[in-house]
Amino acid sequence: MEPGDVYESSLKGHFLIAMPSLADPNFSYTVSYIAEHTAEGAMGVVINRIHPELSMDVVFDELSLSAVPERAALPLHLGGPVHTEQVFILHGPPFGWEACQQVTPSIALSNSMDLIEMVAQGRGPTSFVIALGCAGWGPGQLESEIMDNAWLSCPATESILFDVAVDSRWAEAAKLLGIDPHRLTDVSGHA
Repeated sequence: MEPGDVYESSLKGHFLIAMPSLADPNFSYTVSYIAEHTAEGAMGVVINRIHPELSMDVVFDELSLSAVPERAALPLHLGGPVHTEQVFILHGPPFGWEACQQVTPSIALSNSMDLIEMVAQGRGPTSFVIALGCAGWGPGQLESEIMDNAWLSCPATESILFDVAVDSRWAEAAKLLGIDPHRLTDVSGHA
């Protein structure tokens, strides 16, 4: 592939929905938003796990930022087991932040201080998910895991990403595929 070629099997801008049989505790019953997927691998952010002990006030304090009270109380997501010391922000417009990667025309992934400062002040995007860490897959790894029935995928929706309650995102994402999540089993197999 040449730089700039589109990876034909890309799941960029899709949800990756963990099957009940996926035993990895980092991904059990998770929904990940795939921000990049090329022949070199994939990267995404888990959107339905909240850090059990930390909220954004800790991040703002660590970065010496003063925050408006409603932003200091925001939940901090567990974005995945990779780069767990870094903050990743999936967000809607506006775009153009220092480290802003456009995923779709209406969603971007940023990892920059200028956006974190705006969020702390109550400015910037109105729709966002803030996470510590991300998820990553090497070349062919995600495709192999999908073939082994570890994941389902479907185009992402902004309503699930930004509006649905965190603890309902897995079930709501499964419903996008016309699947009753209560009928999914933890037994995998091939026809």
